[in-house]
Amino acid sequence: MSYVMGIDIGTYESKGVLVDREGRMVAYQSLPHSLEIPQHGWAEHDAEETWWHAVKTLSKALIAEGEKTAGFRASHIEAIGISTIGPAVVPIDQDGNALRKAILYGIDTRASAEIDELNQKIGPANILRKGGHYLSSQSAGAKILWIRNQEPGVYEKTATFLSGNGYLVYKLTGECVIDAYTACAFSPLFDLQKQRWDEEHCAYVTEREKLPRIVWSHEIVGCVTLEAAEATGLPAGTKVIAGTADAMSESISVGAVNQGDMMIMYGSSTFFIQVIDAPTQTAKFWPSVHAVPQLHTLTGGTSTAGSITRWFVDQWLQPGESRDEAYTRLTHLAEQSNPGANGLLMLPYFSGERTPIHHLQARGTWFGLTLKHTTGDLYRAILEGIGYSIRHNIEEMRLAGYPPRKLVAIGGGTKNRLWLQAVSSICRVEQYIPKVTYGAAYGDAFLAALGLGWYDKLEEIESWVEYTEVIQPQRKDAETYETYYRLYREIYEQTKKSMDVLSSISRN
Repeated sequence: MSYVMGIDIGTYESKGVLVDREGRMVAYQSLPHSLEIPQHGWAEHDAEETWWHAVKTLSKALIAEGEKTAGFRASHIEAIGISTIGPAVVPIDQDGNALRKAILYGIDTRASAEIDELNQKIGPANILRKGGHYLSSQSAGAKILWIRNQEPGVYEKTATFLSGNGYLVYKLTGECVIDAYTACAFSPLFDLQKQRWDEEHCAYVTEREKLPRIVWSHEIVGCVTLEAAEATGLPAGTKVIAGTADAMSESISVGAVNQGDMMIMYGSSTFFIQVIDAPTQTAKFWPSVHAVPQLHTLTGGTSTAGSITRWFVDQWLQPGESRDEAYTRLTHLAEQSNPGANGLLMLPYFSGERTPIHHLQARGTWFGLTLKHTTGDLYRAILEGIGYSIRHNIEEMRLAGYPPRKLVAIGGGTKNRLWLQAVSSICRVEQYIPKVTYGAAYGDAFLAALGLGWYDKLEEIESWVEYTEVIQPQRKDAETYETYYRLYREIYEQTKKSMDVLSSISRN
């Protein structure tokens, strides 16, 4: 009997699975944690206390649950794969100690001045030519430069800048690596065409020696050390793959691996990964490689989604009510509202915006509020506003020559059928819903199986996946949303300069 383990570290929760050769899950565990917002525009996790703690806790819990299965022993685990939110930046010293809390992905917008600095010194055209996309809040290279500029003591002590999964691979094996897919997001340091660190651009950010070795996500990069074995319960010598960012593993987990397939991940933000057959350049999105050679991706994502619904729920939480109960209550109220939220629009730019507008200073708003609007209208406007932002991304992909052929929806937001239906009607698209979604950890497990040679190619994940529902657009609702969507676009264009002014005032 042989098994693989997958663990994913999310924004608010970490999950783990134990899977056999046929993709059958024999154990599942989850562990909540918090997102730290030390000040506006910052988003952090403690790499040791949050990420490594989660790996230690989940691996032991998975092994304990697996031992309830007849014949299972920890020694039957052949490999582990790990994904994390990404790109994240973790500086470690020569002894492997994290020197500061991890700076997270695009919801952390602290490096806007460094983006301006790099654009001035390198030039946006050169950045686009080598990296395939412009700098944005998603660009980890700019955040490394922020550390160099703002925390010189940390920078001087840094031996290596790691990603989230890279840090956990180091904790397990002592090896410093980064997967190619995540490396693409370390703009402007990565050359997309040559698929390596660019020496010229590195000179503007950090020494090349401070960057890890680039590998493919399914590559076995080391084995669990004796120290890590004691901490996690995994047998020493268990193989460890490089892993990748959570969104990539999510897309693999639901079989979105063929050209034109696009995953929409409904999480704290939305994230899109469309499979394409060749590298490209675009100002609106983030072209990248895939988890394995020969495939490429067109990726994008909003800055917020579930983080707004969670914020709203927390504000309207009633005494003695759990968060899950509040979600159910507010969704029921939103269902009593009408498509268009009775004339209410919401711009979901509560933490700036990533694709396709790349506006760090963008601000959220409800537009059209009157004394007749209800809590249900407010909540429905949030769900629809996120839907409009998804449509904006899909439209821009089509204009770039990459129309999605098949959309697969995953993530915690898929539990809300009102939200899914609104998005399908707003975007006029079908959304395929997998029968069971185990999340990125399941994709991690398959990548581990691929690394072990259990499977020959990525497309074989389809034997692990089954779709049981397709959300169809509702024609009448789609017609209603058409007018609201055009107004949504107009409101942003008419207020974006005011957003910049307001952002400047709030910073001061």
